Amino acid sequence: MPTLLLRLQGAMQSWGTPSRFDERETETEPSKSGVIGLVCAALGRDRSEEIDDLAMLSMGVRVDREGICLRDYQTATGVLTAAGKVELGRTVVSPRYYLADAVFLVGLAGEDRQLLQQIHHALRAPHWPLFLGRKACVPSPPVYLPDGLCDSDLETALRHYPALVTQATDQPRRILLEASQGALRYDQPIAPFIERRFGSRFVTTLPWQPQGEACS
Repeated sequence: MPTLLLRLQGAMQSWGTPSRFDERETETEPSKSGVIGLVCAALGRDRSEEIDDLAMLSMGVRVDREGICLRDYQTATGVLTAAGKVELGRTVVSPRYYLADAVFLVGLAGEDRQLLQQIHHALRAPHWPLFLGRKACVPSPPVYLPDGLCDSDLETALRHYPALVTQATDQPRRILLEASQGALRYDQPIAPFIERRFGSRFVTTLPWQPQGEACS
């Protein structure tokens, strides 16, 4: 089964699957809904378009460097009420959380090599700007990896691709893979993004150490 690898690295990232109201949190790794949204931006798919083919891809994440969670104090003046009116004199505090200096290698795997190849080409010259969870979070090096399309299964591709950061770290590195059982994540897209409907999936975590082998 072929696998497509993406590099998600930037000064700031935010993958807020549980965020619904004023408190905007972030997960410690990229969400599947966020990664599929990034792919849609590269392909030029509108929020109203179907994403079934992308949602069927299996996703894995390799944590090359943990992010440092930062809290940004934000306020908004002029609140939209349930009646559709704006209260100009009302101010709402809306804390936003981000991951600083995180580095992830993400893999998307599926039987349709042509689809993965299409995504690979789109990441090189994206239709719309790409961002890491929120629009304020832009990638530092490109998401596109020239050798990112592999004829390997998801776990093998993630394990054998060279480390994205080389500096020593005391943090344990890990790989997260979709599985038939494990920890629940509620970030599986089940409808066009305009409908904001997501289902659950299972994720299992495995240890990883750099091996320095290239993806083939």
